[in-house]
Amino acid sequence: MTQIFNLFLLLHILGGSLGLLFGMLVIIRRKGDKTHALLGKGYAIMMLVTGGSALVLAGLHLNYFLGLIGIFSLYMVGSGIRYSIHHQKRSTRINLSIIDWMITLIMLVAGIVFVWIGAISLIHRNWFGLVFLTFGSIGLLFVHQDFQNFNDKARIENYWLTGHLQRMMGSYSAATTAFLVVNANDLHLGIPNFIYWLLPTFIFTPLIIKWSKQ
Repeated sequence: MTQIFNLFLLLHILGGSLGLLFGMLVIIRRKGDKTHALLGKGYAIMMLVTGGSALVLAGLHLNYFLGLIGIFSLYMVGSGIRYSIHHQKRSTRINLSIIDWMITLIMLVAGIVFVWIGAISLIHRNWFGLVFLTFGSIGLLFVHQDFQNFNDKARIENYWLTGHLQRMMGSYSAATTAFLVVNANDLHLGIPNFIYWLLPTFIFTPLIIKWSKQ
């Protein structure tokens, strides 16, 4: 069991490190060319490895932190990939597959659970509940957007492209969150732990809104 845990831990660390690197390159450089597509594919693969290994690690050694990040990251990357595919094919609702619905429904259930855990935690004055409440609410907002897009009720014309951008940036925010939380003790800044959980969300959300409008 220890060897299996160490193997998935290595995959998690390697995937997360390369994912952060590829993601940063995607963010800072020109969008839409072949290099962007190549870096984006590398980022998506690394984040899928990171999210998948996080769920395995969370199951082997019960860890809500890894479970939360794993589910949220897999949804963001998975739906982001699907949105990119639909954008490239200029798809409409009739081209949706069971994969699209499965990804969305899993996040719907997980989001409700996260919000419930967050609410119960806050009732018991555990401020870490803000983390579950925030991630759960964000996940449910994206699920609501999915249902609108899947039923041709999107408010913008190029919603597949915008959805791809929002979800990939959301997954990068989650990856950055995980990095900060894991290394919080080494920073010695005296900041409450839940701040590290929420800081990337507050930083990247305005950027996502700005780029979505553009």
